[in-house]
Amino acid sequence: MSLNNPSPPWYKQRWPWILISGPAIVIVAGVITVWLAVVSNDGLVTDDYYKQGLAVNQRLQRDHEAAKMGLHGDLMRSGSNVRMLLSQSGDVGLPERIVLKLAHPTRAGQDMAVDMLSEGQGFYTGKLPGMLEGRWHVIIEDPQGVWRLQGDWMADAEQPLRLVARSAN
Repeated sequence: MSLNNPSPPWYKQRWPWILISGPAIVIVAGVITVWLAVVSNDGLVTDDYYKQGLAVNQRLQRDHEAAKMGLHGDLMRSGSNVRMLLSQSGDVGLPERIVLKLAHPTRAGQDMAVDMLSEGQGFYTGKLPGMLEGRWHVIIEDPQGVWRLQGDWMADAEQPLRLVARSAN
């Protein structure tokens, strides 16, 4: 005598679904990874990295020029307005206009440049295109590109950012 127990079809059993779930999860994760790679911005990658590397000495020369001039400044923000007090120890006159460059540490698409006009006696004012939050890399330079001051700024901080020229080493 034999028992004739018909087994249920494969899709009604647990083990085939457990075995299929592993590769299915991997396929879904792969599709999500490809989608993220296509839509995200590679802001830190540059096409002319070699040319930028050669220009490092020219940029450092601008820092040394600011140190020779004895430049230092305080950057303050109130709302969307930004104000800079620029001082120097030499006799060279300060320009009528300076450029404030704000670079986000990780998102190049948020970088901005602000023209700041002189109010006299070393005070400069400008208007930010948007509200700033978090950490930013700040570069203050003259329009001719002779000197620059730079530093890191927490835009949410109450106290002003003190920028001092880096001297030649």
